[in-house]
Amino acid sequence: MNNKKPSLEDIVSLCKRRGFIYQGSEIYGGLAGTWDYGPLGVQLKRNITNLWWKTFVEDREDMYGVDASILMNQKVWQASGHTETFADPMIVCKECGQAYREDHLDYAKPCIKCGSKDSYGAARPFNMMFKTNVGPIENESSISYLRPETAQGIFTNYKNIVDNFYPDIPFGIAQIGKAFRNEISPRDFVFRSREFEQMEIEFFVHPDNWQEWFERWLELIRGFLAMLSIPSRSYHEVEVEEKERAHYSKRTVDFDFDYPHKSDELLGLAYRTDFDLTNIQKATGKSMEYRPKDNSRPFVPHVIEPSFGVERLIMAVLTSAYAEDEVGGEKRVFLRLPENIAPVKIAVFPLLKNKPELIEKAREVYKMLKKNVAVMPGLQSLGEVAWDDNGNIGKRYRRQDEIGTPKCVTIDFDTLENDTVTVRDRDTTKQARVKIDELITSLE
Repeated sequence: MNNKKPSLEDIVSLCKRRGFIYQGSEIYGGLAGTWDYGPLGVQLKRNITNLWWKTFVEDREDMYGVDASILMNQKVWQASGHTETFADPMIVCKECGQAYREDHLDYAKPCIKCGSKDSYGAARPFNMMFKTNVGPIENESSISYLRPETAQGIFTNYKNIVDNFYPDIPFGIAQIGKAFRNEISPRDFVFRSREFEQMEIEFFVHPDNWQEWFERWLELIRGFLAMLSIPSRSYHEVEVEEKERAHYSKRTVDFDFDYPHKSDELLGLAYRTDFDLTNIQKATGKSMEYRPKDNSRPFVPHVIEPSFGVERLIMAVLTSAYAEDEVGGEKRVFLRLPENIAPVKIAVFPLLKNKPELIEKAREVYKMLKKNVAVMPGLQSLGEVAWDDNGNIGKRYRRQDEIGTPKCVTIDFDTLENDTVTVRDRDTTKQARVKIDELITSLE
């Protein structure tokens, strides 16, 4: 097996070819920094977000979920500091107007658009929030923004959760949702885009206990990455220096992954102190204090924030899973996706598509795996089941290998004689005969 690191072109090509990810508005020439997810991409994304939600929300007793609005009162972003500080340094070519992020610009190279040299202007801050107006009248009071992060929707609902549920501290509030940043130069496929999805938790702790919980969350993050089969050798925990940290953070650890383009941030864990709740308290005049159930002194909780970017996780998963080898003297590309997130868990084939008796039997098996949950209780753990009769059997295997399908079930002429099917393993390509009435158990 060839364990070479895939190039960015390898990942982009596979995603386009197999229906994971497409360029946004492609038929109209595209729109930079936007991406559409095809059928397999949608399922992969959903499997990852569902696993995250189950791990960090459903399987815990101290977590509460919210789904906050994308549009929020402009005062939210004023209080959080985003309207003043959420900016990147921008450089513009004086000849053609091409914009660059200063930290991504190599001054020694000519402009990528017009080829001019020594034409770069001075750096100036560029606020990355998408501004819009709410309602029919456009004025200062109607200004709003597409949220640049999901965190503020959590903080604005902190008091609601405390008042309604009165949770023991520590506790967390979790959210999965879209965020928008008007990136100066979106790049590297879905890694840096203008519309993306975040999975964030604000974990509220007593100020004296933040260090203990910070270390616990480091361990929890490592465990989640292991569930996605992202090897520890492929990421690096980076202690972010004070000058590089966000304005609200007193400690940040970035998990940098070895992407095809370079080692870059996969996710982050930040200690936000009481920055956000204190700002809300000042801006609204409403107390954000937590009153302990033992009647000890009230306090404004401090916050540990694990922040995951879904698209960056998808890129890391695909990079980690990408593999090449030779089968029958021909190069084979396949994705070693873990079964818990593979978009298709099982593919069912008739050996030949022009033999009605094979089609009928294969459909029987497919329907049994796909729908018969009541008769076969274990089916629910099998996940998505696909039908594939397009092309010869070798091409079907290659297609399923490329999308990461762990098992393929083939119905052939022996099936008609003895009610057994061929089950093929993706990673080893080994095949075994299994009785149909034992198929569910063997696939679990």
